[in-house]
Amino acid sequence: MDEQREAAPAGRPLDRRAELSEFLRSRRARLKPEDVGLPDFGRHRRVPGLRREELAQLAGVSVAYYTRLEQGNGRNVSAEVLGSIARALRLTDAEHAHLTHLAKPKTHKKKPAARQQQVRSALWQLLDAMEGVPAYVVGRRSEVLAWNRMAAAVFGDWGELPAAERNWARMVFLRPEYRELFVDWEQKAIDIVCALRMDAGCYPDDPRLSALVGELSVKSGEFRRLWATHDVKEKSHGVKRLHHPLVGDLSLNFEGFRLAGDSDLSLVTYHAEPGSPSAEALRLLASWGTDATRPVPSA
Repeated sequence: MDEQREAAPAGRPLDRRAELSEFLRSRRARLKPEDVGLPDFGRHRRVPGLRREELAQLAGVSVAYYTRLEQGNGRNVSAEVLGSIARALRLTDAEHAHLTHLAKPKTHKKKPAARQQQVRSALWQLLDAMEGVPAYVVGRRSEVLAWNRMAAAVFGDWGELPAAERNWARMVFLRPEYRELFVDWEQKAIDIVCALRMDAGCYPDDPRLSALVGELSVKSGEFRRLWATHDVKEKSHGVKRLHHPLVGDLSLNFEGFRLAGDSDLSLVTYHAEPGSPSAEALRLLASWGTDATRPVPSA
C-alpha cells in the first residue's frame, strides 16, 4: 500500500483571530444565566446566552479585557486568565486546550504542520499482525495513513482510492456508501468535524487543512452546518454501529491510542464482544480474505 499522501491543493490559512472570536462567542451563547446562578430576565435579554459583562464578572476580569479577547486579541493573555475564562464558560478539557491553542499559539507548530506525515514500517507490520482486528493509523486532517486487511474488509478497500481521498472527512461527507455504512451517520460526522476543529486550533496555518475545510464547505451543506457550531472534542473510545453490505449489522467497540513520538498520529482499533453476533461476523470477514472487500454481485 502507498502510505504517502499525494500533494493536496494549498488553501489560505485559517484566520486564528476570527477562530478565537467565534469560538468564545459560541461558547458564551450556549450558557443560560440560570446555568451559572444568575437571574434570567427572560424577554428583556437581547442576546442568546450570557452577556459579555456577565461572563467577565464570572471570570474575574474586566469587561474591556474580555471584550478584547473575544474580538480575537489574545496577545499577552496568561494561562491563569484563560483558565478562569474556561471555568466561567464551563469548557471541557478539550475545549480548554482548543482555547489555549487559539489564544496562545505556539510559533514552532507552523513548520511541522506542512511536513509529510510518515508511518514507520514497524507500524505497518504491527497492523498486519493484528489478525481479526480492524485497525488503522489516522493523522492530521482526518487522513487515513495506514491500515490492515480487516480494516479494509469492514470499511472498504482504501487501497483502491487515490491517496488524497483516503480521508475520513471526505469519505463521510462526500461518499454515499459511508452514509449507509454508519448507522448513526450524524454522530460520526460530528466526531470528524470536532477533530478537525482541534486540528485547526493547533495548526491554523496548515494550507492543506484550510483547503480541506474549504472544499467540504462548498460541497456539503451538512459539513457547513456542523463546522459553524465550533464544537471541539476528542473521542478516544466508544461504540460504533455499522451496517455492512456483506454481513449486516455490526456493533464494534473502538479504542484510539496516541502514538509515542508523534502525537498527531493515532492507532484506532475495533473489536466485538466475545461470542456476540458481531464477533461471528468479523470472523466471517476474516475468513473471506480479499473477497470481503468486494461488492455483493447483483442478483
